[in-house]
Amino acid sequence: MPSPTAHRAEPRSPAAASRGPVGAVRRHPLVAFFVLAYAASWLAWLPYVLSGDGLGVLNFRFPKVLGDSQIPGVLPGAYLGPLGSALVVSAIAGGREGLRRWRQRLFRMRVGGWYWYPIVLIGVPVLLVGGTVALPGAAESLRVPSLAVVAAYLPMLAVQVLTTGLAEEPGWRDFALPLIQRRHGAALGTLILGVVWAGWHLPLFFTSWSLAGKRPETAHWWITVGTFFLMAVAISYLITWVFNHTRESLPVALLLHASNNAVASLVLPELFADTHESWMLTAGVIGYGTVAVALLIVTRGRLGYRGPRD
Repeated sequence: MPSPTAHRAEPRSPAAASRGPVGAVRRHPLVAFFVLAYAASWLAWLPYVLSGDGLGVLNFRFPKVLGDSQIPGVLPGAYLGPLGSALVVSAIAGGREGLRRWRQRLFRMRVGGWYWYPIVLIGVPVLLVGGTVALPGAAESLRVPSLAVVAAYLPMLAVQVLTTGLAEEPGWRDFALPLIQRRHGAALGTLILGVVWAGWHLPLFFTSWSLAGKRPETAHWWITVGTFFLMAVAISYLITWVFNHTRESLPVALLLHASNNAVASLVLPELFADTHESWMLTAGVIGYGTVAVALLIVTRGRLGYRGPRD
């Protein structure tokens, strides 16, 4: 008769535990997050890209919610990607302690100064309006917003916080930014993260989400994609600076992102009715880019980061 201990499982050695997909995630959490975020979102967006709201390969359309198909078409993939991947990689790579640190930043409302909230809420509209005014002919079309737009702004901001902001920022800023700053520093780390963040949006340029049409058959489409990348990198520097100065508070960074979307989608089209929608991206490049360059010069590239470097 075999001994009761004959088939007892041997304890796994550290080397064995580091093998396989789980071991790869633990060794390279940042790369694992990027790969999972892209894979989850792009796979979830595939039906939207192929539908009548995209390239029209499949003969169906997504239902409209609040007058647009983007909420059912885009939002599930956005939640699955950055938010879902940050949760999974935090649990695998950091265990309970990793999840605790991620969760602390997610709900950190005390940021060392109440003024950061109005800085974000007022600064973003000022930069976007200022960037738009700098465009040729835009100043002549400037007009006072209607009361309906003014009344709708706060509800729109709340929607952006709960949708785009909550779907993306717990991943890109809460999870990825601390890791990438530690490895590459604030300036280079933000550049890398901004490019990766912008690239994550690429499938959406083949859908009704795009401001330049659904097909890359014109120079305008390519220019719009390039401008979007520049704006994403520029605003990333502003978000990093705010994140580092608010004790790594995600709510403030999230509010900055949501404010950008609310102003760009609701306020600017009302203020500058004769300006093409895609020009709003150029306004972001001008406004955020100017501030990004100034911050890099004044802070000597540190952007308020005082943590360790690997």
